[in-house]
Amino acid sequence: MTRTIELKHPRHLFIGGAWVDPATPETVDVIDCSTEEVVATVAKAVSGDMQRAVAAARHAFDVGPWPRMTPQERAAYLERLAARLEALNDEFARIWAIETGIVYKVAQPRIGLFIGGAFRQYAAMASTFAFSEACRSVTGNPAWRVFEPVGVVAEILPWNGPAGLLAYKTAPALLAGCTLVIKSPVEAPCSAYRFAEICEEIGLPPGVINVVTADRDVSEELVRHPGVDKITFTGSTAAGRRIASIAGERVARVTLELGGKSPAIILDDYDVEAAANALGNAYFGYNTGQICHSLTRVIVPRAKHDSMVEALSGIARAIVLGDPFAEQTTSGPLASARQRNTVERYVARGIAEGARLATGGKRPVHLERGFFFEPTVFGRVDNRSAIAQEEIFGPVLCVIPADDEAGAIKMANDSLFGLNAAVFTHDRDRAMQVARQLRSGTVGHNGPRTDFSIGFGGFKQSGIGREGGVEGLTAFMESKTIIMA
Repeated sequence: MTRTIELKHPRHLFIGGAWVDPATPETVDVIDCSTEEVVATVAKAVSGDMQRAVAAARHAFDVGPWPRMTPQERAAYLERLAARLEALNDEFARIWAIETGIVYKVAQPRIGLFIGGAFRQYAAMASTFAFSEACRSVTGNPAWRVFEPVGVVAEILPWNGPAGLLAYKTAPALLAGCTLVIKSPVEAPCSAYRFAEICEEIGLPPGVINVVTADRDVSEELVRHPGVDKITFTGSTAAGRRIASIAGERVARVTLELGGKSPAIILDDYDVEAAANALGNAYFGYNTGQICHSLTRVIVPRAKHDSMVEALSGIARAIVLGDPFAEQTTSGPLASARQRNTVERYVARGIAEGARLATGGKRPVHLERGFFFEPTVFGRVDNRSAIAQEEIFGPVLCVIPADDEAGAIKMANDSLFGLNAAVFTHDRDRAMQVARQLRSGTVGHNGPRTDFSIGFGGFKQSGIGREGGVEGLTAFMESKTIIMA
């Protein structure tokens, strides 16, 4: 089945409110990860293009109308963006499925929670957030605390969920009064192109949004650029470390949402089958495990270890791999050949380190095309092994035995990461007690639960800052104190 993604200006870049010719004729082919066929070809930005994009955003911030509008005026644009994004919900879901492999029927409802939901949430904050509040200084002088936009924002998107992350980065930045350069990934650029088309359609002032597709070398130029005041990045921890070090050289602001190796602790009062159903179906069925906050370490009482491995293996074997648009499919391919190769290497390493491969672990023989990989379960995993410590970003679950609750909590925290976690128990008080001991940005009770509308981000090397909620807005502003005589 041949599919295409229709874009109005695929061979151009969106800079300064117009579709402009790139500096070179270099392009990027967008691959359907289930068929390995080219579905679109877009312009690839080089250094000169990035310089133009930053200059356009800088001009729009320094002399343009956007930062000088009231929050309510900016919110009106956010409402228009939300309406168009909601109208195109199915198209964004389709693009997500083609580019990254998420099953379409899973993507369709989820994408709406992000793209339209984010813009509507932040539009509403124009009336509820105190952009200016009267205070009184310790000397009795009248004073004000005001929030002002941080400036030009470099927004660097990941390939696994570009549309949703674009929404939760862009909406608060726009409400704050910032202007942006959105750098879309070469593996999955089409959502950002469609968003740029919508920005042009609704008449967003020129230069407020600029969209370019570029590889990592040009992205680094964007991070280094003195005209960029803030970088917001979602991606690997290795790339986040690099961005943080570069930004630190010039004290640029950063928000980093990075990797995870998230634990699910099953306490002794909880049914193994119920926990396996909540974990296995959600994990294997949601973007083939290509999600940073996936619960990939299942920490279970030693006496229940074998039962958990058996239950998860049964779920894995029941997963129907195939075309993300087919009704019977419950899990699609990985996003690229490179990502599939990475998963294969980790499986081989897990076996070499002594973990027990219970099911999966290879390419399915019945799917000759597409970047498919079998849902995989390892048992008897050492918590210090590579497959338990490093982010695999694919359909691989690790079951780890624990001797008691204290040992489970210790193993859960024994990680460079701290993005997400879960506690399975029927005792709500016990769940809260364990959750408060976990070094994690989010903890779910009896299932994988995250919520960008409240706030999302990680402890330790899972990132810096939070996205979503009020913190997601203040991340794009500077607080200023004004004290009167």
